[in-house]
Amino acid sequence: MDTFSIALTFVIFFGSLILIFWEKVNRIIVAVCGSVAMLVAGKLLGFYDEELAIEAIDFNTLGLLLGMMILVAMLEPTGFFEYLAVLAARASKGKPVRLFVLLGIVTTVLAMFLDNVTTVVLIAPVTILISEILGVSPLPYLMTEALLSNVGGVATLIGDPPNVLIGSAAGFSFNDFLVYSLPIVFFSWVGAIFLLKQLFKKELSKRPRRSKAVMKLSPAESLNQPVIARRILIVLGAAILLFFVHHLLHVEPSLIALGAAAVSLLWVQPDIQEVLKKVEWSVLVFFGSLFIMVGGLEHSGALEMIVKLFEGASGMHPVLFGVLVIWIVAALSAVVDNVPITIALIPVIEGLGNAGMDIAPLWWALAFGAGFGGSGTIIGSSANIIVATLSEKTRTPITSAIWIKRGLPVMIVTCAIASILYVLAYPLF
Repeated sequence: MDTFSIALTFVIFFGSLILIFWEKVNRIIVAVCGSVAMLVAGKLLGFYDEELAIEAIDFNTLGLLLGMMILVAMLEPTGFFEYLAVLAARASKGKPVRLFVLLGIVTTVLAMFLDNVTTVVLIAPVTILISEILGVSPLPYLMTEALLSNVGGVATLIGDPPNVLIGSAAGFSFNDFLVYSLPIVFFSWVGAIFLLKQLFKKELSKRPRRSKAVMKLSPAESLNQPVIARRILIVLGAAILLFFVHHLLHVEPSLIALGAAAVSLLWVQPDIQEVLKKVEWSVLVFFGSLFIMVGGLEHSGALEMIVKLFEGASGMHPVLFGVLVIWIVAALSAVVDNVPITIALIPVIEGLGNAGMDIAPLWWALAFGAGFGGSGTIIGSSANIIVATLSEKTRTPITSAIWIKRGLPVMIVTCAIASILYVLAYPLF
């Protein structure tokens, strides 16, 4: 592809990113305008069109989001989230640090077996309710959940979409991730939660205004529609079980989520207009627009230029090259969704293997970089965007500037820990 096309797509994409970080403009409008600009440029220069743009959209992600949003929207009126909020608040005894750790552990465990998008869609509304009950800012809890979901998702084969891609290309099993990835993720997680505790020290040091009132609440009184809640939870439980084995059944997670939403709608028969009003359509539009822009980067040859950087550096020591892969992939994943980055780099690593290089360690470097790198910016992962969007309904919305101050250090620390352990464990890969 010609240099002008590549330069133009870089200008459109990174120009849009800069505007998205600027708080004075609506990021949804910027993303939509950026995707239209990318499509127009592609048609004029002959490297992109409507058909390719549609192919670039990850409908599996959008379908998964939509299905889970519908389930959450149906559960909300039943009082189920209030029920969970009271239980969690009582377990924390109103102590912010204890609540911080409790929610962090729950989020991480969920993210290991569900994708991080589903995890934050389920846990974030509960967190906001807990914060409202305690009278504290939800910001530290929401950001920690998104960041730890990114970290926890790297631990298992099904925890993060890049892991699924890498496992398929490299032939890794579920147990391979437990043996090689989980230990490194564990130490990275410990480092992340200690760092987050320090970063949010000011917020967590504030005493909740209503901690004593919380201990007097009865969880049972919060559940005002137990029959409906029970029905939806049965369907949701079945969906979660299917999420565990979807790769064995060769069924996409989006089909499971949308199917669960359809079954719940038929069984409960709620006011469909009220349910659809609670769906975060702006999030779906934002994702779709980003996918279209990333697709333009791919078809213009811009991502191919980035990939060539790896090929040029492959002559260095294998251990150092693996560490370099972690950091470069992490940096790219912070500004571009980690799925297309992973897809672009898989054939490069396979080519290095064909050339005689031991590529088994590189697959793990790719997984760590893609997973941990998503924490760096507000658009680094789908979970970040969802949490930031939900926070806009609170008194302390999460801005791009706030995310850079808290999320980027987490990305650097987790990548640093992963790099050190990668070097130490290199002979075992």
